[in-house]
Amino acid sequence: MPGSERQREIRRRRKRLKAVAHLKSRLAKATTSEKGEIARKLRAMTPGAEVLIHEWKLEEVDR
Repeated sequence: MPGSERQREIRRRRKRLKAVAHLKSRLAKATTSEKGEIARKLRAMTPGAEVLIHEWKLEEVDR
């Protein structure tokens, strides 16, 4: 029997936080095209992506 929906939700959230932290760590050395790719990945990953893109100042390299 699989875990409860709440446990799956927590697991997804933890994985998403880890992935977002990894992308943020790569941001310092990223080129312009890599920054655009990071923004694309953020949009696909999380519903709060636009807030993160604004905070990380990626809107000028994206689009």
